[in-house]
Amino acid sequence: MTAVATKFDAALVQAACEEASLEARKAAKAYYDQHGDRDCCGFAWVNVWGVRSNSRLGKTLQQFGFRKDYTGALSLWNPSKAGVQSISVLEAGAEAYARVLKERLGLDKVYAGSRLD
Repeated sequence: MTAVATKFDAALVQAACEEASLEARKAAKAYYDQHGDRDCCGFAWVNVWGVRSNSRLGKTLQQFGFRKDYTGALSLWNPSKAGVQSISVLEAGAEAYARVLKERLGLDKVYAGSRLD
């Protein structure tokens, strides 16, 4: 099921964000269980491009923690809510979150990002 950024159902966005959060937590936990917290320290996030923060979609995403960042994207930091410093664990969660948003909402410009601390 896909939606266009200008036409969407708020319930669809809510379901997608809830599913993405669950998948992000599962992916981060699976990576942590296999590799532990022994990697470089860093951060991970999800960027959604091409959605205005004052649009209905933008406002709905902001209800789930997205904030407009300095690049103009709507960003969600640490979508897995993993309490670790391992960049790889955090990246696994961010990648899973981004994948679910792409699949469920049909958004093309959704990317996971990361950086070392």
